[in-house]
Amino acid sequence: MPNIKSAKKRVLVNAKKAEQNKAIRSAVRTEIKKIDLLIKENKYEEAKAALSNAFSVIDSACSKNILHANNAANKKAKLAKKIDAIAVSTPVEEVAPVVEEAPVAEIVEEVKPAKKTTKKAETAEGEEPKKATRKPRAKKTEAAE
Repeated sequence: MPNIKSAKKRVLVNAKKAEQNKAIRSAVRTEIKKIDLLIKENKYEEAKAALSNAFSVIDSACSKNILHANNAANKKAKLAKKIDAIAVSTPVEEVAPVVEEAPVAEIVEEVKPAKKTTKKAETAEGEEPKKATRKPRAKKTEAAE
C-alpha cells in the first residue's frame, strides 16, 4: 500500500475504473453471445436487429478506450460476416408479388424518326459552313553549327 496521499488516491481511482471497464467489456461479450445464440437458432431477422445494438455497445467501448479501434472493428466485422452467412444459408420466406402481364399491343410505343443532326451554319438559310483555317506551320530553322 502506498504511503503518499496522491498515490493512495490513484490506487482507489484505478480500482474504480477497472470495475467500470470490466462491466463494459462484459456487456460487449454479452451482446456477442446473444447474437451467436440467435445465429445458432437461425433467427436471421432477430440477429440482424440485435446487430445494431451490439455495434453501439462495441463503439461505445471503443470511444471510452476500453477496446482498441482495430479490435472493435474486427469484432463488428466478424459479427456481420456471421449474420451474412446465415442470410445466404437460410432462405427468407418472401412472397413474390404477382405481376400481371400487360398485353403486348399496349407496351409497343410508336417509333419516332431520328432527329437530323445539323450544324448551325447549315441551318441558317442553306449556306455552307466556313472551313476552319489553320495557322501556317512555323518553318524549321537549322541550328548554327
